[in-house]
Amino acid sequence: YYLLFVFPGCRLLAVELTSSNTKPVVQEFQSVELSCIIKSTVTPDPRIEWKKIRDGETSYVFFDNKMQGDFATRAEILSRTSLVIKNTTRMDTATYRCEVAAPSDTKTIDEINIQLTVQVKPMTPRCTVPKAVPVGKSASLHCHENEGYPKSTYSWYRNSEPLSPDTKANAKFHNSSYTLNPTTGTLVFHAVHKGDTGRYSCIATNDAGFAKCEEQEMEVYDLNIGGIIGGVLVVLAVLVLITLGICCAYRRGYFANSKESGESYKTPAKPDGVNYIRTDDEGDFRHKSSFVI
Repeated sequence: YYLLFVFPGCRLLAVELTSSNTKPVVQEFQSVELSCIIKSTVTPDPRIEWKKIRDGETSYVFFDNKMQGDFATRAEILSRTSLVIKNTTRMDTATYRCEVAAPSDTKTIDEINIQLTVQVKPMTPRCTVPKAVPVGKSASLHCHENEGYPKSTYSWYRNSEPLSPDTKANAKFHNSSYTLNPTTGTLVFHAVHKGDTGRYSCIATNDAGFAKCEEQEMEVYDLNIGGIIGGVLVVLAVLVLITLGICCAYRRGYFANSKESGESYKTPAKPDGVNYIRTDDEGDFRHKSSFVI
């Protein structure tokens, strides 16, 4: 086959490529064919090469008539130019370039890009649900997983019934005041009420499938204002009694230091043979010698 370009006085032959699907999509672990078809050439044995371009880096897939790298065990060339990848993985998502060199053609090289997308099912999302929330307070529920491709969207369920993203659109949720973000998986109750009590679960979904986390109970309880005030008063009363007890102890001298400050005074010991006599007139101590035989 060849493509004929007619110009005054000359004839040009050019290699030309085409594809039946330039944007194939496949689920992980399945096989996929990357279509590359030589539409025209006069070269009997053109050189075929496949390259992979991912994150700005280019690597060989098929070069010098051989598969390269990990493709050697899970890829093959079909119909001379197309590439079949078996057991695809998420790392196979990339741009693949089919290049054909035809030296006998006037235009000797042509190429075509194939954008492959490998879809990955979501993993079981991680869900966090508060166990108990007082009436009128806010509550945040979170759901997220980062394995799925394309990125997952999220939906919440209460007692196995889906929560509507728009509370005004469903009469069941008119009394609820929540915001549900399907992109981030966050469910926020601005002011919970008793009707928000229930078992909550979340489902992560993308084009490849879905995954669900286990149900978790959230209880909404009445806040006992009277009990809180009573508890505070009891604590205050206990603190007052403790303070009064400490003051009374100080006044009665229970905390006084038993040791006198400075040097302590001791009565000198009575020498042998000396009697001490205190007189009423002088009010002090006098002594006289006494000999003991």
